[in-house]
Amino acid sequence: MNIEQYISIIEEKITDPTSGLPEEIFLLISRISPMINVDLFIKNSQNEVLLTWRQKGQVYPEGWHIPGGIIRYKEKILDRVHKVAKNELSCKISSDNEPMEINEIMLNQKNRGHFISLLFSCKLLTELPKKLKYVEGIPQIGQWKWHKICPKDIILPHRVYEKFFT
Repeated sequence: MNIEQYISIIEEKITDPTSGLPEEIFLLISRISPMINVDLFIKNSQNEVLLTWRQKGQVYPEGWHIPGGIIRYKEKILDRVHKVAKNELSCKISSDNEPMEINEIMLNQKNRGHFISLLFSCKLLTELPKKLKYVEGIPQIGQWKWHKICPKDIILPHRVYEKFFT
Protein backbone atom coordinates (compact mmCIF):
# COMPACT_ATOMS: atom_id res chain seq x y z
CA MET A 1 0.00 0.00 0.00
CA ASN A 2 1.25 3.51 -0.75
CA ILE A 3 0.80 6.65 1.34
CA GLU A 4 -2.18 7.89 -0.70
CA GLN A 5 -4.05 4.66 0.04
CA TYR A 6 -3.37 5.01 3.76
CA ILE A 7 -4.59 8.61 3.66
CA SER A 8 -7.74 7.52 1.82
CA ILE A 9 -8.47 4.95 4.55
CA ILE A 10 -8.04 7.60 7.25
CA GLU A 11 -10.23 10.11 5.38
CA GLU A 12 -13.03 7.52 5.19
CA LYS A 13 -13.17 7.59 9.00
CA ILE A 14 -13.77 11.37 9.08
CA THR A 15 -17.45 12.14 8.57
CA ASP A 16 -17.42 15.87 9.29
CA PRO A 17 -14.18 17.53 10.41
CA THR A 18 -16.06 20.71 11.36
CA SER A 19 -17.74 18.82 14.21
CA GLY A 20 -14.57 17.13 15.45
CA LEU A 21 -12.42 14.14 14.65
CA PRO A 22 -12.28 10.55 15.84
CA GLU A 23 -9.93 10.46 18.86
CA GLU A 24 -7.24 8.35 17.15
CA ILE A 25 -7.06 10.71 14.16
CA PHE A 26 -7.06 13.79 16.40
CA LEU A 27 -4.14 12.36 18.39
CA LEU A 28 -2.25 11.51 15.20
CA ILE A 29 -2.63 15.08 13.97
CA SER A 30 -1.54 16.39 17.38
CA ARG A 31 1.70 14.41 16.99
CA ILE A 32 2.60 16.14 13.72
CA SER A 33 1.05 19.60 13.93
CA PRO A 34 0.40 22.27 16.59
CA MET A 35 -3.11 22.51 17.97
CA ILE A 36 -4.63 26.01 17.99
CA ASN A 37 -6.93 26.66 20.93
CA VAL A 38 -8.82 29.48 22.60
CA ASP A 39 -8.87 30.08 26.35
CA LEU A 40 -11.50 32.27 28.05
CA PHE A 41 -10.11 34.65 30.64
CA ILE A 42 -13.02 35.78 32.81
CA LYS A 43 -12.75 37.98 35.92
CA ASN A 44 -15.52 39.02 38.29
CA SER A 45 -16.00 42.35 40.08
CA GLN A 46 -13.75 41.12 42.93
CA ASN A 47 -10.91 40.63 40.42
CA GLU A 48 -11.08 36.84 40.75
CA VAL A 49 -10.43 34.51 37.81
CA LEU A 50 -12.93 31.84 36.77
CA LEU A 51 -11.54 28.32 36.56
CA THR A 52 -13.24 24.97 36.02
CA TRP A 53 -12.17 21.52 37.18
CA ARG A 54 -10.81 19.24 34.51
CA GLN A 55 -10.60 15.48 34.71
CA LYS A 56 -7.34 13.61 34.40
CA GLY A 57 -6.40 13.44 30.75
CA GLN A 58 -3.80 11.72 28.65
CA VAL A 59 -1.28 14.47 29.11
CA TYR A 60 -1.61 15.87 32.63
CA PRO A 61 -3.35 15.16 35.93
CA GLU A 62 -6.70 16.57 36.94
CA GLY A 63 -6.78 20.17 38.05
CA TRP A 64 -8.19 23.67 37.64
CA HIS A 65 -8.03 25.19 34.19
CA ILE A 66 -9.15 28.20 32.22
CA PRO A 67 -12.10 27.12 30.05
CA GLY A 68 -10.98 26.57 26.50
CA GLY A 69 -11.15 24.46 23.40
CA ILE A 70 -9.39 23.56 20.20
CA ILE A 71 -10.55 25.33 17.05
CA ARG A 72 -12.16 22.98 14.56
CA TYR A 73 -11.54 22.88 10.82
CA LYS A 74 -13.02 25.98 9.11
CA GLU A 75 -14.38 27.27 12.41
CA LYS A 76 -14.05 30.98 13.12
CA ILE A 77 -12.00 31.75 16.21
CA LEU A 78 -14.70 33.81 17.93
CA ASP A 79 -17.28 31.11 17.21
CA ARG A 80 -15.11 28.67 19.19
CA VAL A 81 -14.84 31.21 22.04
CA HIS A 82 -18.65 31.37 22.32
CA LYS A 83 -19.05 27.59 21.94
CA VAL A 84 -16.63 27.03 24.81
CA ALA A 85 -18.74 29.34 26.99
CA LYS A 86 -21.88 27.43 26.05
CA ASN A 87 -20.38 23.92 26.28
CA GLU A 88 -18.13 24.30 29.33
CA LEU A 89 -19.88 27.02 31.32
CA SER A 90 -23.51 26.80 30.16
CA CYS A 91 -23.62 30.57 29.80
CA LYS A 92 -23.26 33.41 27.33
CA ILE A 93 -20.29 35.75 27.22
CA SER A 94 -19.00 38.77 25.38
CA SER A 95 -15.38 38.77 24.32
CA ASP A 96 -12.76 41.02 22.85
CA ASN A 97 -12.30 40.53 19.11
CA GLU A 98 -8.55 39.98 19.47
CA PRO A 99 -6.67 37.79 21.94
CA MET A 100 -5.10 39.53 24.94
CA GLU A 101 -2.16 37.14 24.68
CA ILE A 102 -0.84 34.40 22.42
CA ASN A 103 1.26 31.61 23.90
CA GLU A 104 3.14 28.77 22.31
CA ILE A 105 3.04 25.85 24.72
CA MET A 106 5.28 22.86 24.15
CA LEU A 107 5.05 19.84 26.41
CA ASN A 108 7.41 16.88 26.55
CA GLN A 109 4.94 14.23 25.42
CA LYS A 110 3.95 12.29 22.33
CA ASN A 111 0.32 13.41 21.99
CA ARG A 112 -0.93 16.97 22.29
CA GLY A 113 2.54 18.32 22.84
CA HIS A 114 2.39 21.63 20.94
CA PHE A 115 -0.30 24.29 21.34
CA ILE A 116 -0.78 27.80 20.09
CA SER A 117 -3.10 29.25 22.73
CA LEU A 118 -5.14 32.39 22.13
CA LEU A 119 -6.25 33.95 25.43
CA PHE A 120 -9.41 36.06 25.13
CA SER A 121 -10.71 38.51 27.71
CA CYS A 122 -14.40 37.72 28.26
CA LYS A 123 -17.31 38.92 30.37
CA LEU A 124 -20.25 36.85 31.57
CA LEU A 125 -23.61 37.92 30.12
CA THR A 126 -25.59 35.23 31.95
CA GLU A 127 -25.11 33.55 35.30
CA LEU A 128 -23.05 30.43 35.78
CA PRO A 129 -25.09 27.36 36.77
CA LYS A 130 -25.30 27.32 40.57
CA LYS A 131 -25.44 23.51 40.63
CA LEU A 132 -21.88 23.40 39.23
CA LYS A 133 -20.38 25.82 41.73
CA TYR A 134 -17.54 24.23 43.72
CA VAL A 135 -18.07 24.67 47.45
CA GLU A 136 -16.00 22.07 49.31
CA GLY A 137 -14.52 18.59 49.19
CA ILE A 138 -13.07 16.99 46.09
CA PRO A 139 -13.89 19.03 42.97
CA GLN A 140 -15.97 17.27 40.33
CA ILE A 141 -15.55 17.48 36.56
CA GLY A 142 -17.03 20.71 35.21
CA GLN A 143 -17.38 22.49 38.55
CA TRP A 144 -16.39 26.16 38.55
CA LYS A 145 -14.83 28.44 41.14
CA TRP A 146 -13.55 32.02 41.31
CA HIS A 147 -9.86 32.24 42.30
CA LYS A 148 -8.02 35.23 43.79
CA ILE A 149 -4.62 33.58 43.25
CA CYS A 150 -3.43 30.95 40.85
CA PRO A 151 -4.06 27.57 42.50
CA LYS A 152 -1.21 25.10 42.90
CA ASP A 153 -3.28 22.45 41.15
CA ILE A 154 -3.83 24.40 37.94
CA ILE A 155 -2.99 22.23 34.93
CA LEU A 156 0.59 22.61 33.70
CA PRO A 157 -0.16 24.33 30.36
CA HIS A 158 -2.16 27.05 32.13
CA ARG A 159 0.63 28.07 34.46
CA VAL A 160 1.56 30.58 31.75
CA TYR A 161 -1.49 32.57 32.91
CA GLU A 162 -0.35 32.88 36.53
CA LYS A 163 0.69 36.50 35.95
CA PHE A 164 -2.97 37.46 35.35
CA PHE A 165 -4.06 36.46 38.86
CA THR A 166 -3.86 39.21 41.51
